[in-house]
Amino acid sequence: MGKLVILKLGDGNFEQGFTVTLQMGEDGQLFSLEITGQLPPAPEIRQYYSGWVQSYEGLGLRSRLERPAAQITNVSLKSLKEDCLNAAQVLRMRFNRWLRSESFEPIREKLLEQLIPADEIRLIIQTENIWLRKLPWHLWDLCDRYPKIEIAISALNVQKQGNILDAATNKVKILAIIGNSTGINIQADRRLLEQLPDAEVSFLVEPQRQELTDELWRQDWDIFFFAGHSSSQDNGATGRMYVNQTDTLTIEDLKNALKKAVERGLQIAIFNSCDGLGLARNLTDLQIPQIIVMREPVPDKIA
Repeated sequence: MGKLVILKLGDGNFEQGFTVTLQMGEDGQLFSLEITGQLPPAPEIRQYYSGWVQSYEGLGLRSRLERPAAQITNVSLKSLKEDCLNAAQVLRMRFNRWLRSESFEPIREKLLEQLIPADEIRLIIQTENIWLRKLPWHLWDLCDRYPKIEIAISALNVQKQGNILDAATNKVKILAIIGNSTGINIQADRRLLEQLPDAEVSFLVEPQRQELTDELWRQDWDIFFFAGHSSSQDNGATGRMYVNQTDTLTIEDLKNALKKAVERGLQIAIFNSCDGLGLARNLTDLQIPQIIVMREPVPDKIA
């Protein structure tokens, strides 16, 4: 049986530090361990993260964020790549230095004491802070010890869902929304979905709001999939998806239909689109069991 590890980063901010609670136990059972610790103030972490994002965007790669790709002039691509890699290395170093702080050491030591490299581990970072959600937790040096670790981000208060997706006995029903594809190629997304075994996929290509709402109500869905452009506003508080050439939708626009879909068994929402933390935050309120988004713009080929 695998291990479930939850890090709750509750009260605090980067100027004052964060209260941290570690919960750990066998996956599917009650927690057998709970301790608290602190992460100290570290306002520079946001600066290093923003510096890396700026360097990355300076590469001018076409992404699934709804804005024009930057044009590279007068500076070699090689130099820009080196700047980006250096910024990433600095962020990684500073992030790990923060996680080695003395006030956080009891939690780190307890993880090292309780876990072994052969363990299958689900590490869930629970936080409402948008910057903590953006940080590269997969680069935590502690994770290098555990090759079977998987990391996810979660809200602090999540209700456990009773419905379990059973692909062994039923075909998985997927509602796939192909949104505004200006400047990107999302035909690869469609081809991959069409090739999935044991799946029934229904496509809506650049739908109107009413068409999308009606389809969510029409039948039971296991997976909601969106490919196209998206963005986050209000410091990650709100997400927006570009469903066709002229219209955008928020999760609030689809709230009632999505709530009903969850009641009828919706298990996963996947957004193969950029800057999706705002969408994830809004979807959390609907209690969808699993949400997959991109935290930042990425090149279209990667998407």
